Amino acid sequence: MSRTRTAMLAAAALVAGASGTALAADPGGSGLAAVHCTVDYKVQNQWDTGFTAAVTVTNQGAAKSNWSVKWFYGGNQKVTNGWNAKISQSGTAVTAANETYNGTLGTGGSVSFGFQASYSGTNALPATFTLDGVTCNVDDGGGGPTDPTDPGPTGPKVDNPYSGAKVYVNPEWSAKAAAEPGGSRIASQPTGVWLDRIAAINGVNGGMGLRDHLDAALTQKGSGELVVQLVIYNLPGRDCAALASNGELGPTELGRYKTEYIDPIAAILADPKYASLRIVTTIEIDSLPNLVTNTGSRPTATPQCDVMKANGNYQKGVGYALNKLGDAANVYNYIDAGHHGWIGWDDNFASSAAVMKEAATSEGATVNDVHGFIANTANYSALKENNFTINDSVAGKSVRESKWVDWNRYTDELSFAQGFRNQLVTTGFNSGIGMLIDTSRNGWGGSARPAGPGATTDVDTYVNGGRYDRRIHVGNWCNQSAAGLGERPQASPAAGIDAYVWIKPPGESDGASSEIPNDEGKGFDRMCDPTYTGNPRNGNNLSGALPNAPLSGHWFSAQFQQLMQNAYPPLS
Repeated sequence: MSRTRTAMLAAAALVAGASGTALAADPGGSGLAAVHCTVDYKVQNQWDTGFTAAVTVTNQGAAKSNWSVKWFYGGNQKVTNGWNAKISQSGTAVTAANETYNGTLGTGGSVSFGFQASYSGTNALPATFTLDGVTCNVDDGGGGPTDPTDPGPTGPKVDNPYSGAKVYVNPEWSAKAAAEPGGSRIASQPTGVWLDRIAAINGVNGGMGLRDHLDAALTQKGSGELVVQLVIYNLPGRDCAALASNGELGPTELGRYKTEYIDPIAAILADPKYASLRIVTTIEIDSLPNLVTNTGSRPTATPQCDVMKANGNYQKGVGYALNKLGDAANVYNYIDAGHHGWIGWDDNFASSAAVMKEAATSEGATVNDVHGFIANTANYSALKENNFTINDSVAGKSVRESKWVDWNRYTDELSFAQGFRNQLVTTGFNSGIGMLIDTSRNGWGGSARPAGPGATTDVDTYVNGGRYDRRIHVGNWCNQSAAGLGERPQASPAAGIDAYVWIKPPGESDGASSEIPNDEGKGFDRMCDPTYTGNPRNGNNLSGALPNAPLSGHWFSAQFQQLMQNAYPPLS
């Protein structure tokens, strides 16, 4: 996977020598280039006052136990923070030195790091890089510079598929939204297309199948770029900790998952007819973090999750999906990354990233098949809590000690997504990965939205009085009462974030409030019952669920109306 910004930037990088193969002059005068180092410098996200960049350095000289990369800026760029390297700046000169854990750089070995910087005016690319004093500049012995947009094994990729592109509006969801009083205000918003069973590939009960959606997307595309958002969601033993969204495949049916589900989807996506579409896949929500948080001796463990951890079919299934779907040059895979109220704690954070790396290197997949990760899919965690921070203290107690935060390292999804991105890079994913955040139901507006911080009487009063997220407990996930639409879908809204998206279509139920017989494999989960008094995963609190909800994925008019009423930003 090559994560370049645009063809224009790639061309500029080629001229500047800032991306692609960088070579030192041949000291022997043979006329052939002697390759001493390769520097790949890519701007990932850029906004009016700043940007993030990823740098990969490959050493073709003698092996090193420590390294130092230097470059100069031609403008007023100032590095503000970095990761996977110790970065310092003096005037226009920047130095990136190894951390203690990545100093070894063998012959042919590579190391990646990234940073955030500010700028004004033009963000000109650096023209020259050195590795331990050896200049890395483009020189291929007279044959012309190498192509900095080298597509790698999966074909050319833009850095951010949402940048400069429209996003597909699902006609089926749009029609349901428009039929609701006031629904026309959001009926034109793009939402995810959920392939939640084998039959969904060809369409269920006369509805649109995958090809139908892709054909409709071509019509919507016109002459510009268009993103289609697909949810790949049918793992064996799916959702081992939540009965409402159990699936059709048993824990051991990995073979069916591969041949009857992933293979047909991959074949459709590989059709040249759809090559002009940018296809974003959300890979298997609510799966991999379960192997960390709901297994073993933890009070939240379930027998079903222990089974899936033992047989490895979550990792194998995700790996197979990444490998097969990523073969298409226009497919961008994003793995589900849970949310801050699930894996934001120290015990879960690095462990979840490690499980995701294991999955991304299973069944023929590599980290190059992963374009990024998505947080808060189909959940309710607030995007940004403005009335308190994780560093606040009240009456001698840290916010982390409040019952709501409960020693979590994060208070909201934006800080979590940015922090988890850094952890994923540290774990071995490419430094160019981007994050998506599902904002379809995390607005928490309306009359209950606090206008400022809570009273400083004690830490709980302070947090509870100021938090936007009005759930009873951060572990509550089913059809939450008082929730509202969140930020509208948009590209590049913050550092490291490829887009805010509505992957969960507003108005589609999370699960039934009472048991409803069905042929979709969906069980009755008490967390969808408003009278349920909870379990260890929600601190034994009431579920906070709306009453009279239908099966998961079915239209829930009362929820849709509530989401519009409590939207933040408000609907006009």
